[in-house]
Amino acid sequence: MTRQIAVKALGIGKNVVCEKAATTVDSFKMVAAARYYPQLLSIMGNSLRFLPTFVAMQKLLVEGYVGEVQVCDVRVYGPSLLDESYGWTCEELMGGGGLHTIGSTIIDLLSFLTGSRAHRVHGLLRTFVQQNLSIRGIRRVTSDDFCFFQMLMSGKGSSSTGVCCAVTLNFNMPGSFVHEVMVVGSTGRLVARGTELYGQRNGSKNEELLLGDSGWSGPNVKAMPLPQIQGLSSMVKTLRQSFQAHEERRSWSREPMAMAPTFEDGLYVQTVVEAIKRSSTSGEWECVEIMREEPDPNHNLCEALQRNKM
Repeated sequence: MTRQIAVKALGIGKNVVCEKAATTVDSFKMVAAARYYPQLLSIMGNSLRFLPTFVAMQKLLVEGYVGEVQVCDVRVYGPSLLDESYGWTCEELMGGGGLHTIGSTIIDLLSFLTGSRAHRVHGLLRTFVQQNLSIRGIRRVTSDDFCFFQMLMSGKGSSSTGVCCAVTLNFNMPGSFVHEVMVVGSTGRLVARGTELYGQRNGSKNEELLLGDSGWSGPNVKAMPLPQIQGLSSMVKTLRQSFQAHEERRSWSREPMAMAPTFEDGLYVQTVVEAIKRSSTSGEWECVEIMREEPDPNHNLCEALQRNKM
């Protein structure tokens, strides 16, 4: 219901901060609504962009710390994303799975860090845990718990040959949560491990700590890893600053929210996600083509029927 609620909220004059839509068609309709009401705030809720670690990393990349960006390598490991009982997290068609829930935030983050967008992708999705003690019988999990994908990216900030990205998502790992983002360039590298940022220039023997963990004094949320919850806290503070810039608190200042992902960014991310899913089925590299006009209204139904035939 993300698209329906977001579009309706904009239609009655409300600012919107929301999660990703379920399909590219829904994302496109959200973009159309945001363009129709440009005076209203309409952003995607990817909190990783606001995490101080990635804010600092993006600034250093712009300043040329690593030179020309060449390679991005991301690893996210953690326990199962499934709910205790059968729900939307179990269903691929309902937006469940590591690629849609976590991978989408990584795709957006890499675009934010490098200033580039994917034009070709290749991916592999697997569902290793199809049933468990609470999800069994006629119920079966279809959402992915393992995903590996590659992206060839180009655009502003990338090298002449583009940026090669490799992302591994594994949610069959009990224990501590691992969240590592590494960007390698012609003169050095930057690595974000959790909420800490490290850097190492070519010729240096050791990496240096550029930004340490400032500590988290807020509540611990079991279902949300530390990078996400700290990023969410920073995003809410930035939103508050944006609205406090105006006395009536009804309008907002665009400058504090300049780094926030727009609905257009949400459409791009969803397009990449669906291209990766196609690649996992076909075994081939897939092109990323952003939707320019709304397709046939029966698109979702036809797509679901086509998947069932496969």
